[in-house]
Amino acid sequence: MPRRHDPERRQRIIDAAIRVVAAKGIAGLSHRTAAAEADVPLGSTTYHFKTLDELLVAALRQANEGFAKVVAGRGGLEDPRTDLAAELAAWVGEWLAGDRTGVELEYELYLAALRRPALRPVAAEWAEGVAEQLSRRTDPVTARALVAVVDGICLQVLLTGVPYDEAYAREVLGRVLAGAGG
Repeated sequence: MPRRHDPERRQRIIDAAIRVVAAKGIAGLSHRTAAAEADVPLGSTTYHFKTLDELLVAALRQANEGFAKVVAGRGGLEDPRTDLAAELAAWVGEWLAGDRTGVELEYELYLAALRRPALRPVAAEWAEGVAEQLSRRTDPVTARALVAVVDGICLQVLLTGVPYDEAYAREVLGRVLAGAGG
């Protein structure tokens, strides 16, 4: 029987892995659960992703695109007159106001890097990418501090269920910027 050409299969497996993690957490993800969710043979998942970590890396890389899309969509970094603290606080608000499951998934995958070293470079890519964008408006150290504050605020909102307070975020981010002289 000839093999069926299916150029979208790899992407369907990644999408399925994201759905499995969203529904069951990382502990619920296996090649078998991803294959079942993607409606592909088990061998397809192991063909495209030799290890579960490879599949998680692909899922994390795709999930990281959520915040990047918010940042790119707003475009506030280009104008030097834009209040950077207010712009960043608004980014976070827009991101957290979106699909909550998606945000939680991004953080679950991001934090999985604590126990899965294969995920660490991808988690670092997210932080470095945002810091690089912020470095257009401030120095690299301050940009990294802003990313750390955003991470902390997002985790607090996700873990405590307290609504996002954009005014608080703007104030804290403004203090980081003021401490840097900008």
